[in-house]
Amino acid sequence: MKYRLLVFDWDGTVMDSAGRIVASLRAAFTDLGLTPPDPADCRDVIGLGLEQAMTRLAPDVAGARQVELIRRYRHHYLDANDTPTPLFPGAGEALAALHEAGYWLAVATGKSRRGLDEALAQSGLGGWFHATRCADETFSKPHPQMLLELLEEFGIDAAEGLMIGDTEYDLLMARNAGVASVAVSCGAHAPERLLALEPLVCLPGVDALPGWLAAGG
Repeated sequence: MKYRLLVFDWDGTVMDSAGRIVASLRAAFTDLGLTPPDPADCRDVIGLGLEQAMTRLAPDVAGARQVELIRRYRHHYLDANDTPTPLFPGAGEALAALHEAGYWLAVATGKSRRGLDEALAQSGLGGWFHATRCADETFSKPHPQMLLELLEEFGIDAAEGLMIGDTEYDLLMARNAGVASVAVSCGAHAPERLLALEPLVCLPGVDALPGWLAAGG
């Protein structure tokens, strides 16, 4: 087994949540009387921690005003917005197969702890993951801290880890941690943007990962 630990991003990689994220971001801006950002700009920040995402979308909004913007986003995403957030086709089955094959599975996400815990419970996938890291617990992507903490937790070298994600932030985090990466093109960032960061491969989705690994990765 070339890689022992497989670390997955969540939004845009395992769960198709872009629609709810975009709608909730725009609603939060409206709540504060701000012009809602363009949907494409909202998609662009998917994967970042909320503070970093809001700073990019509204660089002139800071301090208590930014805190309130984040609070309103969380209200919409977690409580008030009913846009479906299904798993990508075959993602659950792929994770089950990888778990059965003996890989350690982890999550490194820009979501909050509450957001990830609710997503794991909703999806029924929580039992497949041995560890998780969220952006409100440590540094946000593309800082390598989430991956470095996971490597330390499992007691392995960077060469034994593999990051799987749909954004350049995932791939940059992997590069910064010295970890190999696999891109998936089902999420927020276009394939050409992902390929520019030289992942090992760009797959259509997580469902293709078990076959790719079985073929020698």
